[in-house]
Amino acid sequence: MSKIKIISGMNAIKAFSKDGWIPNRQVGSHVVLRKEGSKVTLSIPKHKELKPGLLRHLIKSAGLTVEEFETLLK
Repeated sequence: MSKIKIISGMNAIKAFSKDGWIPNRQVGSHVVLRKEGSKVTLSIPKHKELKPGLLRHLIKSAGLTVEEFETLLK
């Protein structure tokens, strides 16, 4: 497994948006993203830092690999 960079919630939202995930609603500090044709929703906290385990879970739920997600960050 490759090591995941620690990023902010806003950077994660921007990266997932490049892959077609659209902000659907916000509940407190969490932004819920949906993607057309997917039954999965992603709930991303708008914190300064996302822990690596949470970020890895979000990436896996989105159907991406860590390498694909890192290319979306650029």
